[in-house]
Amino acid sequence: MNLKDVRNLDKDELLGLLGLERKSSPGAGLAAALGTFGVGLLVGAGIALILAPKPGRELRQELRDRLRRGPGEGEIKDQAVTSGGAKVATNPQA
Repeated sequence: MNLKDVRNLDKDELLGLLGLERKSSPGAGLAAALGTFGVGLLVGAGIALILAPKPGRELRQELRDRLRRGPGEGEIKDQAVTSGGAKVATNPQA
């Protein structure tokens, strides 16, 4: 084996000639998992934006209004539905 042959070897082959091998670190697995999670997060956000039923401005305004009203205050208490011209109460307990 001459110097030209050594230059053509990759890392694993060179380490094998020396009787060594690469050792994976625990951080590498964690970094891969976090990277996969991040890609999934971006893909999910993109799909959500594409499939959103309202434009962003309207959706943000509705979310702001709901958060300001608090829990339970945003529900419809008394809703009237017209049936043949006559109003029919859908929630008689209100």
